[in-house]
Amino acid sequence: MSAAERNLTAAHAEVKAEIARTDTKTALLLAFVGAVLAGSWTVARDLPLNLPAYITAGTGLALLVAAAGLLLRSVRPNLSGRHGFPLWATLTAEEISDAVCGDLAADIVGLSRLAVAKFTRLRRAVDLTLAGGGLLILAALLTVGGAL
Repeated sequence: MSAAERNLTAAHAEVKAEIARTDTKTALLLAFVGAVLAGSWTVARDLPLNLPAYITAGTGLALLVAAAGLLLRSVRPNLSGRHGFPLWATLTAEEISDAVCGDLAADIVGLSRLAVAKFTRLRRAVDLTLAGGGLLILAALLTVGGAL
């Protein structure tokens, strides 16, 4: 195996590992956002909220729902057939051998684009989660301040 082939193989493995790390982070953040949404609903339904708290909390919850949507889009299966199983399911045994032994650089490019798209959605979801959580904290402070 030449140095170029080793470098391509290492780059391919690195991109696949980055996709796996991003998917793991996405799953954890999605679980967190779901727990915050459920907890907020449980707490808010029993509190006497004033109008500013309703508006702030509603905006915060909307941001969290948007974050959950981005996270779900990030982990949505890619069935376009460009990489992996969906493509292989349409090929014969000989075509699979050719595809696997084919242009590794093209696969790295495709997987890298997929990783960047996933990472971008994850980053935006983190930003929305932070903004939504901040608004929920502000709504809680408005509720406590209005109750005093």
